[in-house]
Amino acid sequence: MDTLDEAWPPLPLEAWQDTYATLHRYTQVVGKVKLALTPPQNHWWNVAFRVTARGLTTGLIPYGNGAFEVEFDFRAHELHVHANRGPSRVMALEPRPVAEFYRDFMATLRSLGIEVRIWEQPVEIPDDTTPFGEDFRHASYDGEAVERWWRAQLQATLVFEAFRARFTGKCSPVHFFWGSFDLAVTRFSGRPAPERPGADPITQEAYREEVSSAGFWPGLQATGGAAFYSYAAPEPEGFARASVRPAEARYDADIKEFLLAYDDVRRAEDPRAYLLDFLQSTYEACADLGGWERDRLERPLIVPESRRAARAVEEGTLAEQPSP
Repeated sequence: MDTLDEAWPPLPLEAWQDTYATLHRYTQVVGKVKLALTPPQNHWWNVAFRVTARGLTTGLIPYGNGAFEVEFDFRAHELHVHANRGPSRVMALEPRPVAEFYRDFMATLRSLGIEVRIWEQPVEIPDDTTPFGEDFRHASYDGEAVERWWRAQLQATLVFEAFRARFTGKCSPVHFFWGSFDLAVTRFSGRPAPERPGADPITQEAYREEVSSAGFWPGLQATGGAAFYSYAAPEPEGFARASVRPAEARYDADIKEFLLAYDDVRRAEDPRAYLLDFLQSTYEACADLGGWERDRLERPLIVPESRRAARAVEEGTLAEQPSP
């Protein structure tokens, strides 16, 4: 098993900023293919990736009478394209311009009989409108740094999944958005949210209902590096002044979110419990101040006796019986 330092490795932004920028665009190339071919889902859940034991996956993408899947393997540093028929294709993840990655990925899809056109311009990246096919500036890929980021993201996913399990109301999957390059999980109150005048259609759909959302950014200028976040939309009165845990968490008035530095999490005696406390306390601030029906949204799951007993043994609350 990984040691704590291996599981929660250091992730200094300055050490991999160029690789981060390049990888962000690689994921957008693949993500836009998924956007073009998958049926729309509420809150744009259809476009997101999921974290795997080795990297990120698009999950199934329908095409014709079949489907394909694209997986970033951040241990072998390869991009795999698997179709339901025919051989898989593999591309190396290595230092090369976004333009070459885009060209080779689209050619790989065509070799499998998959024809798709995407809007080539990057999204949610300030001050960059360079089409993928013309981007020769972003060409960095530090495999060691990418694997550190993936390890951190894997740990965050495990905590987010445990947090998600506490909520039985409407909740998003734990998923990765390639536009903003963040891992996220979102809880819903079940009530419609006020309309946002002037918002674009993507924002309108994303925030059509009241939400409490949390996530992980690998690089955030507000904290000088990687950080966890939590916000409420719409934000209830008093949310910014709410007392949340742990003590290192703070509210950033510029982006209207609670932030907790990744370094504070990784240095904690129990990083998972420390992060879970942040997620739970910021959610409670949103739900309590916003008047959410918590009794309805957090009902206990019915757990079979066999599972309950096994869990009790694992938690040390039930002595294991001696063998006959």
